[in-house]
Amino acid sequence: MPMVTIDVIKDVFTPQQKKALISKVTEAVIAVEGESLRGVTWVRINEFEGGNWAIGGQPLAAADVHAMAKANAA
Repeated sequence: MPMVTIDVIKDVFTPQQKKALISKVTEAVIAVEGESLRGVTWVRINEFEGGNWAIGGQPLAAADVHAMAKANAA
């Protein structure tokens, strides 16, 4: 039974985006392992409070991630 865990900062992804992540990750597992595992493929999303996540020693909050995404889109 495949289990995929996705860790994210709380309030970065909308409920619709999380639903899309779950769906697309499930489809990726099925593409590799076969349709027979669909019913036993688990995908879960863990959300961490802002400040409980860091990159390079710098704590991140949802606002920081949104700012980085906006800068990369420009």
